[in-house]
Amino acid sequence: MNEKIGKVLIIGFGPGSFDHITQRAREAIEECEVILGYTTYVDLIRGLLREEQTVIQAGMTEEVGRAQEAVRQAKKGKTVGVISSGDAGVYGMAGLVYEVLMEQGWTEKEGIGVEVIPGISAINSCASLLGAPIMHDSCTISLSDHLTPWELIAKRVEAAGQADFVIALYNPKSGRRTRQIEETQRILLKYRSPDTPVGLVKSAYRDRQTVIITDLAHMLDHEIGMLTTVIIGNNSTRLYDGKMITPRGYQRKYTLNAEKQKLAPHQRLREENEPWALHSVVPEQKPSSVSSWDLAEEALSRLHGTSPDPSPLADAGFVQEAIFEFAVSPGVANKKLSAQQMLVLAEIVGEEGSMEYTPHHQILVSVPTTNPEQITQKLTEAGLLVQPIGDVVTIKACDFCDGEKTDSIPYAERIQELLGGLNVPKEMKIGFNGCGMACYGAVTEDIGIVFRKGKFDLFLGAKSIGRNAHVGQPVAEGIEPAEIVGLLERIVQKYKEEGHPNERFHKFFKRIKEIEGFEHRDAPVQVLVDAVCGD
Repeated sequence: MNEKIGKVLIIGFGPGSFDHITQRAREAIEECEVILGYTTYVDLIRGLLREEQTVIQAGMTEEVGRAQEAVRQAKKGKTVGVISSGDAGVYGMAGLVYEVLMEQGWTEKEGIGVEVIPGISAINSCASLLGAPIMHDSCTISLSDHLTPWELIAKRVEAAGQADFVIALYNPKSGRRTRQIEETQRILLKYRSPDTPVGLVKSAYRDRQTVIITDLAHMLDHEIGMLTTVIIGNNSTRLYDGKMITPRGYQRKYTLNAEKQKLAPHQRLREENEPWALHSVVPEQKPSSVSSWDLAEEALSRLHGTSPDPSPLADAGFVQEAIFEFAVSPGVANKKLSAQQMLVLAEIVGEEGSMEYTPHHQILVSVPTTNPEQITQKLTEAGLLVQPIGDVVTIKACDFCDGEKTDSIPYAERIQELLGGLNVPKEMKIGFNGCGMACYGAVTEDIGIVFRKGKFDLFLGAKSIGRNAHVGQPVAEGIEPAEIVGLLERIVQKYKEEGHPNERFHKFFKRIKEIEGFEHRDAPVQVLVDAVCGD
């Protein structure tokens, strides 16, 4: 008879509230014959335990013993649960159990079963109570030097401070260990303003929960203990209506938009229209005279259109940096840049901007500026076509044999005027070729147009990348020139209105099956055959 093979379930049950325990964690606790855990953790989940389960409780410093006992019980054929608050893999029991198994030569194929069941870690539960402080890059650091030398912990705090991480401090202070949090504050004040928002959350989602928002200068004025998680913002974290908010990016990136909206992107990102992210860029030196209250008060006043003048933030020297991103080309039909145009472009890009040439006969430009209108005007006056980038319509036309075949150029320019830069669910390219040779690959774009014998042929739904790439489906020949622009406009508009977010045009065409009377047909399946070579 085969002996029963036991297993260890390493269970993270989250912050301690039954509402935040995952379904899998509940099932795992129910499944176990033996439960091992720190006494406080056992008490937190006692309502989920059964009378017939064996419960082994231990003190806080007996983690290694719990891990060893769990393995011993599992080797007897039992299903054993090792519980941790938060996530078992974040300062929890998962690593210790694996260390014990490694020491014993365990392998997953032949040894006892092991499953790590994730839970909500303190950095996540505490952040949810504070607002949204960890929206950008963040790290966790335990200040307990019970197992890690303080010198190493201090180096990690120093590195996190220099790198401007949002920092979550675990085990920040105990009855006998008090200087570590003080030293951490001292290190971080070298890199961050005293006004940097700090959240102190004790016993998140438990009966004695407390939430305090303070700043880096005054964080030690409040009670901090082993049940407290300290979240320290980065240089872009701000207070708004009693919440810590860290913007998703340090820089404002915006691009052009040919479609009329209530607020165009560059307008939407102006300070007066987006007060909740006013100060997303690190100032050269954030003065201590500007308090968190000032930041929140001005943000609220700007929301209601009552911002004081002059602004305390402007007086303090805050400068908003923004990144203007766009594509530039000599035009739809023209592919030649003049020396003067290159000089204008080089002057605009300068030392801090960047240029990247693309296969689509455009130059992608990224420039730090707060005045995109001035840049657009200069480039337009130089005869350059300035276009938005991203999920927009781009017209890729041929060079019409250096202007020798000009009959269809007006139609390409009209399509550019109507559709170029239009927002769509996913980036879309319209290929336009001025003769039947189609040497610029119009048939490999989302929509392909080929001018032939005075009329237009239309191709829809090409897939340009992947092992199953294919050209567009030829849906019509001999379309009258007077009809082509309106037809394209209706096709693109339908895609814009009915396409799913991030749905490429070829997938959209396949899903809806018919557009403007053109029925979708699957591309022929390509069969790959290995070549057979003789000796």
